[in-house]
Amino acid sequence: MKTIAIVNQKGGCGKTTVAINLASALAGLGQRVLLVDMDSQSHCAVGLAVPEEQIEQSIYDVLISRSRNEPVKLSEILWQISDGLELAPASIDMSAFEQQMAGVAERECCLKDTLDDVRDDYDYVVIDCPPAVGLLTFNALRAATDIIVPVETGYFALHGLSKQLETLSVLCKRTSQEVDVKVLATMYDIRTKMAREILAELRNHFGEKMLDTVITFNTKIKEASSFGQPISEYDPASKGQKDFRSLASEILSTKARQQRHDYVNSLAGQLESISATADELLKATQTPEKEVESILQDENILSDHTEREKEFASVEARAWEELESEVEEIEISTDQETESLSLPVEQTAEERTDAKLSDYYGVDQVNDAIVFVTLYPRAQNVQIAGDFNNWQPQETPMQKVGDSGVWQSELKLPAGRYRYRLVVDGQWQQDPYNELTEMNPFGEYNSVVEVK
Repeated sequence: MKTIAIVNQKGGCGKTTVAINLASALAGLGQRVLLVDMDSQSHCAVGLAVPEEQIEQSIYDVLISRSRNEPVKLSEILWQISDGLELAPASIDMSAFEQQMAGVAERECCLKDTLDDVRDDYDYVVIDCPPAVGLLTFNALRAATDIIVPVETGYFALHGLSKQLETLSVLCKRTSQEVDVKVLATMYDIRTKMAREILAELRNHFGEKMLDTVITFNTKIKEASSFGQPISEYDPASKGQKDFRSLASEILSTKARQQRHDYVNSLAGQLESISATADELLKATQTPEKEVESILQDENILSDHTEREKEFASVEARAWEELESEVEEIEISTDQETESLSLPVEQTAEERTDAKLSDYYGVDQVNDAIVFVTLYPRAQNVQIAGDFNNWQPQETPMQKVGDSGVWQSELKLPAGRYRYRLVVDGQWQQDPYNELTEMNPFGEYNSVVEVK
């Protein structure tokens, strides 16, 4: 079981958003996931539409019960969010945890002990940590095998990141933990020069500590939180969902590489053991020089000695052949596992085709026409409203392509710069597959297309 702590002392970096949507994306890829909220604000419950007034017991009750010899089982406080995803909610009582545990031995191990009891029930545990260094954070780090530090691509976030990583290093040493710390760039706005420069600086400075995935700024993610849903449920076709699914796939592939590394280390130990055994057997078949003459005088003993050497050589050869065969089998199996992780576990041939088609979603100029292509599987009606049709959506309906949920439209427009929005079943929204946008007078974003 891998335990991932989402940590950052700075607020407003999307920590809870990352925790909720990463847990949901991992569950969507067939993993058994537990989301643990260690923040007294209980934002995970809010972001997943769990009614606060119905939370009778929280993770606080489980942790505190161990010191009172009245254990509360973790299963008693869990909420089933979706297939493969469960939530251990927090409560305002968490703010009193440090005071209540004062003087209790090994109080920083409460969460680790709790999770050790359910190690076989989950593949991943995602912990949303509080935005402060205290006993709750110590508990999360003590239980964690991995740490993700979400960082918004803004100046102040970049300025404090080095100190944040130094603090985590000190905390990990104090908790005697060897964890893999990774930095995740969030709220990335590709339209701004500063965001692009900061992302480049992050990658240049932190190198291998940076995750390849970048979570781009997306209004759909904020909308999903306000409706109490992960982005995977609120808008499966959004850019935000693609980002978090990519993050989950990257984490799964990292786990596969780590497993392969462990296999190699294990085999190296076996090789050393066999080599030592072979040396011992070889010494046992060798005879001191002083006895050579007497042995040579006895043809039967000499013959027996030669047979033992042949037998040893045969056994040694078979041992090495079996080990080499085992290595090949393990390498093949881990390669296949890594390849399988690159696609969603439940992906069918039709879904793979849709994924390939998604490369063409958006807006593009084909010869003298502008082609709009988007994906809304559950929509009944999709239209385009823009300054090229006086913002009248009924003037430009999109046509549904088969039963795949793909909608498209083709317009011939004079050269120029045009602003537009999609109207999906009466709801106005920006084109999720067009990254070129600009703010409109209503504080929302219009999509933009430039015709050459």
